[in-house]
Amino acid sequence: MHMSPEERNVMRQRENLRRETIKRETDAALRDSGLRLNPQERAQFESRYVQERRKVEQTLRQQTESERQKELPALIQQLKKEFQIDQPVRSPATKPAQSPNSKK
Repeated sequence: MHMSPEERNVMRQRENLRRETIKRETDAALRDSGLRLNPQERAQFESRYVQERRKVEQTLRQQTESERQKELPALIQQLKKEFQIDQPVRSPATKPAQSPNSKK
């Protein structure tokens, strides 16, 4: 995949912002913990924080996607009803396109 220099720059900026955000949040977590750690322990704390946070975020993404999948059929049915009401009566030629959805 070839990116333009502008695209590479944007990607670099996003990655730097992500790293800065993680660093700030890791520092805040360490501060909130009240721990006083030497540099080696601090590095271990930061590493574990990032590792565990990734797990939490992955779990949340999976839960969100699961909920989205549960909600989509009702949303589609609601929109189908709304748009059928708003549209004028169609010719029989368009009805076969609607019949596969009615089988579900």
